[in-house]
Amino acid sequence: MRVGIHFANFTLQGPPDTLAQTLATTAKTAEDGGVSVFTLMDHWFQMEMLATSEDPMLEGYTSLGFLAGQTTTMTLGLLVTGVTYRHPGLLAKIVTTLDILSGGRAQLGIGAAWYEREHLGLGVPFPPLAERFERLEETLQICHQMWSDDNGPYKGTHYQLAETICSPPPISRPHPPVLIGGSGERKTLRFVARYGDACNLFAITPAGVAHKLEVLDRHCDAEGRDPATITRTILAMNNPLDDPDGFVASMAEYAELGIDIVEVMPIGDPVAFTTEFCERVVPDLAQLGP
Repeated sequence: MRVGIHFANFTLQGPPDTLAQTLATTAKTAEDGGVSVFTLMDHWFQMEMLATSEDPMLEGYTSLGFLAGQTTTMTLGLLVTGVTYRHPGLLAKIVTTLDILSGGRAQLGIGAAWYEREHLGLGVPFPPLAERFERLEETLQICHQMWSDDNGPYKGTHYQLAETICSPPPISRPHPPVLIGGSGERKTLRFVARYGDACNLFAITPAGVAHKLEVLDRHCDAEGRDPATITRTILAMNNPLDDPDGFVASMAEYAELGIDIVEVMPIGDPVAFTTEFCERVVPDLAQLGP
C-alpha cells in the first residue's frame, strides 16, 4: 500500500513567513521517508470543522507550484479542487503547468464543491448541487479534450470554449491522472468510471468502503471500463501515531479490498508528525497489498 500526506492545516506556530519553510520541510521529509503522494486542500477559507474560517489557508495551486521546486518524486495534487473554483479551461492549463514544472508529477483532483461560505465571502457563484454536478461533468470533458489532439471548440450547457488549445501539452501520458473525490453512488462514482483515473473515499469502515467499491465496479461494467484501471484511494480520519500497529492492521483490511493508497493528515507539528509517521508506519504499510 502506497502512502500520501494530506497537508490540511496551515494554522501553525510562528508568523506567516515561516509557513513556506514548514511546508517545504514537511514535503521533503515525506518524500525522503517513502511517501508517494503529497496533497493540499483546495479552499480559500479554512474548513470550520477543522479550525475556523479565519485561520490560515493558502491557495492550492500556487502552493503546489512551490512544492514542485522542493521535491522530485512525489505526485502533487489537491484533494480536491471544487469545480466552481476555476474556469475549466484555465484549470486544465494550471494543472498542465504544474505537470511540466514538476517533471510529470501533477494530479488533477476534482469534486463538486460544497463550502458555500467561502463562495459567498469572496463573491464566487455557488450554484445548486444539481448544476454543480452538471458543471463537474462538463469540466471533466473539457480537461480531457484540452489534453487530447482536439484543439477545436467545446459547446456545453454551462461552458463554451472557442478553442481548446493547451500548448505545451502535459508531460504525463496520456495526461495528468484525474482523481474524482466523493462517494455519491449515482453520479460521483459513475463519473469516476467514465472519466477518472482514481477515486478517493473517506475511510469510514472497511464494510462501507467495500460497498462503495462494489458500486464503482458496477458503473465500470456499465461503461465498459476495466475496474483495475482505476486507482483506489482513501483518506484516513484517525491519527496513525496514536496506535501505529493498530493503524497498520486496519489498513490491511482496506488493502484486501484493493485500496492502493492511503492518505493521512498531520496532527500538530507537521514536520515532527511526518518524521515519526515515516519511521514507524510507512515501512509496514508498504508490505500490505498484492
